[in-house]
This record gives sequence, C-alpha cells and structure tokens, in this order.
Amino acid sequence: MPIQRVFLLLSTATAETLIMVLFSTVFSVLLGLPLGVLLYISEPSAGIKPRPLVYQVLTRLVNAVRSFPFIILMVILFPLSRIVIGTSIGTKATVVPLSIAVAPFVARIIESALQDVDAGVIQAARAMGSTTMQIILKVLIPEALPSFINGITLTIINLIGYSAMAGVIGGGGLGDLAIRYGYQRFRPEILAGAVIIILVLVELIQFIGTKLSQKIAAAR
Repeated sequence: MPIQRVFLLLSTATAETLIMVLFSTVFSVLLGLPLGVLLYISEPSAGIKPRPLVYQVLTRLVNAVRSFPFIILMVILFPLSRIVIGTSIGTKATVVPLSIAVAPFVARIIESALQDVDAGVIQAARAMGSTTMQIILKVLIPEALPSFINGITLTIINLIGYSAMAGVIGGGGLGDLAIRYGYQRFRPEILAGAVIIILVLVELIQFIGTKLSQKIAAAR
C-alpha cells in the first residue's frame, strides 16, 4: 500500500477518534457533573443536604450503568443513537453511547473530588449565610477543581480506549482502522500506526492534564 494511502487512512481515522472523544467528553461531563454534585450533597451521612432516598436511587442508577460492558451498552443504545443522530453507525452515532457510558464514571469522579474538600471551608461558608447553591458554585467546585482536572484527564483516556472498541461495531476511528485494515487485511504497518497514535494521544492528554492540574493547585 502506498505511503500516501496509509497516511490518509491514519489521518482520517485520527480525526474521527478526536471527534468522538471531544464530543463524548463534553456531553459526559454535562451529564456527570450535576449527577456527581447531587450524589455528594444528598449523601445521608456527610452530604450538605442529605436526601437518603435520592442518594440511593442515584447511586444504584450509576452502579447499574457502570456494570454494563461497553460493547453491550453500545448495542443496547443503538436505538437511542438512531433517534438522536438519525443513524446507529458511524462516528457521530458513537458519541451517544460513549457519553452515556462514561457519565457515571464522571459522576463518581466528581463525587470523590467534592468529598476531599475540607469540611472546615464548607462550615465557614455556611456560617457566612451562603446558600447550598452558593456553596456548590463558589466553594466546592473551585476547591475541587484540581481533582476535577485529574478526573477529566482519566475520563478522556478511558474514552480513547472506548472509542477504539467502538470501531469494532462500526464506530469508525483508529479502532475501526486497526481492525479492518491492520488485522483483517494483514496490514501490520497500519495496525502499528494506529497503536502508536493512540499511545501518543494518551501520553499527550495525560501530560496536559497533569500540568494544568498542578498549575491550578499552585495558583490557589
């Protein structure tokens, strides 16, 4: 296969993977952030506004979605992708199951990060008459931001792995390229190229996420 053809295939697949990861990250955070905050504030023993029933419902929902293997979850969510996107095949359609699959993981990350915030800071905000929403927006989230960044970094890395698996069932991207061309058509150069690009993406995202988290923590 000509080198130009290999480069074109790899660049196209990389662009598809980046699109999947970018939009899935945005939507999973939009879903997971409020869910994680609700889990934290409604926790029966340590939440700032305990709601045992709400917490039990949410935590079981999160655990249920997280327990599904990703491939099975994608198949289950194909009809939803068809409703939202208009198709269940391709890069755009994959964003829906990716976002839903990762949102519970994001929620747990948010919950864990908020639990690490010093209780004294929350008590001080309460003593000053802050409302629950003010505590969340002006105290909890700013204090937990470095942990948020680390958690989102892990989320993006997981999404890269998920996007590669999504290629097996028609999601496109580097996983699809590695399977269809690298493995099934016996093109080791394409398989190696896809693996190398995935490794580079993971290392780059981890580096950026770590540096950003450290910078925010140092500025506090």
